[in-house]
Amino acid sequence: MENIISILLVGAMFILGGVPSVYILVSMPLLLGKKIYRKVRFGNSLYD
Repeated sequence: MENIISILLVGAMFILGGVPSVYILVSMPLLLGKKIYRKVRFGNSLYD
């Protein structure tokens, strides 16, 4: 019984910690790439 609870807790910690980490890992390079593209193409500020 303790083993099942441990597995469920590890799974919950993976979901609560892993999903936001993957989101940040994917979204930050995309956001920076978009901003750099807009800077080069249109001359927009990187801070907008």
